[in-house]
Amino acid sequence: MDTRCENDVSKVQIFYNYVDKEYQKGIRNGRMSSNIIAVVVLISITGTWLHNGCVAELYTALADMEELLETEAVLIDTLNGYIKAQEERLATLRKNVEDYAREHEEASRNIQQYLSNPINAYLLVKRLTTDWKRVEELITQDVGKSFVANITNSRSDLKFPTDEDLNGAAVALMRLQDTYKLETAQVARGVLNGVQYSTGLSASDCFELGRQSYHNRDYYHTVLWMQEAMNRLQEEQNATTTSKPDILEYLAFSTYMQGNVARALSMTNELLELVPTHERALGNRAYYQKEIQSKANQSKKKRGEDGQDDTAVPAQHFTVAEEKMKTWEEMTERERYEMLCRGEVSIPPEIQKNLVCRYVDRGIPFLKIAPFKEEEAYLDPRIVVYHNVIYDEEIETIKRMAQPRFKRATVQNYKTGALEIANYRISKSAWLQEHEHEHVAAVSRRVEHMTSMTVDTAEELQVVNYGIGGHYEPHFDFARKEETNAFKSLGTGNRIATVLYYMSDVEQGGGTVFTAINISLWPKKGSAAFWYNLKPNGEGDFKTRHAACPVLTGSKWVANKWLHERGQEFLRPCTLENQTADEADVRH
Repeated sequence: MDTRCENDVSKVQIFYNYVDKEYQKGIRNGRMSSNIIAVVVLISITGTWLHNGCVAELYTALADMEELLETEAVLIDTLNGYIKAQEERLATLRKNVEDYAREHEEASRNIQQYLSNPINAYLLVKRLTTDWKRVEELITQDVGKSFVANITNSRSDLKFPTDEDLNGAAVALMRLQDTYKLETAQVARGVLNGVQYSTGLSASDCFELGRQSYHNRDYYHTVLWMQEAMNRLQEEQNATTTSKPDILEYLAFSTYMQGNVARALSMTNELLELVPTHERALGNRAYYQKEIQSKANQSKKKRGEDGQDDTAVPAQHFTVAEEKMKTWEEMTERERYEMLCRGEVSIPPEIQKNLVCRYVDRGIPFLKIAPFKEEEAYLDPRIVVYHNVIYDEEIETIKRMAQPRFKRATVQNYKTGALEIANYRISKSAWLQEHEHEHVAAVSRRVEHMTSMTVDTAEELQVVNYGIGGHYEPHFDFARKEETNAFKSLGTGNRIATVLYYMSDVEQGGGTVFTAINISLWPKKGSAAFWYNLKPNGEGDFKTRHAACPVLTGSKWVANKWLHERGQEFLRPCTLENQTADEADVRH
């Protein structure tokens, strides 16, 4: 390299180092902030300056010096843009801190109440995933490397949600939206099932929900949430994290995937008006136009075959189709399940009139003083609810013991017998043994009193907590004939009966519904539901198919005690007949 060029490089490098040093000082003093684009532009222009400065002796000609002044003017403009970008970055970070602090302060006032709102729970996960990634991007330059390193080093000590958590939280909101027929705009405003909650969603929040749906190939919800993001973007001021072109790109393709090619083309054209060089949009537009033309040609061909002209369709061809109401038998189990969860199904009067409440003592001396309060929920199969049978002190002990042991709840693979995670069961569970605490033992002994059966062969007490949109879709508690490996390792036979303790009230949702007999049980803290899974002849009772509805707001805690066949031979004798009702079990 020419010596003069080396000197020029040295001078410019000193100048750049000075600018960078001043920038770092500004960051430390809290005066500047942001965008790496400005840095790239600065380096690019500086490189150009160096290249041009090495072509000739510019100082020998005034014209050349004028060019240097022009170069300097560009550099000054670029540096001003660089400084402005840094200031904008700091302003963005300050706003993020204020938003996070405000939400954190609100949560700290009542953690349980805050987290029981599924929107708050979703936003908390979103803040610590998508939003935090943006913050990391803002501070990942030299000024932020040490900070990011500290956070990274702390990841082993702190709990950080993953992308999977974000996706799960988003899917949970979709599940709640579908099950409880919640309007997208209402959810975005923080209204759940007619109740106004404090936290609403921004355009960015709605966009992220749509994006998560898109990654799950759930184009129906993608369209709903991207459209809501668009509506909110128009209402918001100074929106910086979500742009109209980004929304239109997702919205157009998802609309196409739902079969509306013309609408997708219209949105793509709107996107190209904003970003004419958008490569994917250009490719998609050509594809959509080709598909529309292809369908038009096919339509013309069909009209040519039958000799009809569709330019004027006779008025009688237009009819208004009334949607036929499905009967209960015509509905899918999913539809029945969701109706039951919404509380839209009532027990018929002819069944309701035969259901009674009674005091039950089972012939036990203590219970003669304080009998169980038994409420019949159904007669065939017999399902009853006992009230005030688990106490606050016991509940708190059980919750405290279970929480450190919580793992994602599993289901049993009926072919292999192995326990597996399934998307149709969203909860966490733990198992407690009687000898671990007197309260666990007391709850188990109470099961014997309620059922007149032994718990010697029962499973350990399973404690379950349902989180955001937590649910368990329709299932049987007993093992069917083809499930030969189920409970084999226990050696105690099939699950003859279930006792389900409710350890919390649930503000909205969270019911236990029986999809074959159309009844719903609603969680009431301190109560317990009981039913037989097997008929007296040992066959599974398919009418006991049940599900746990998604928790809309609140937190649902339950404890299951599953009783097995072994040891019950004389307590619930087997019969040869396929009996429908257990008259012998109605004991006062």
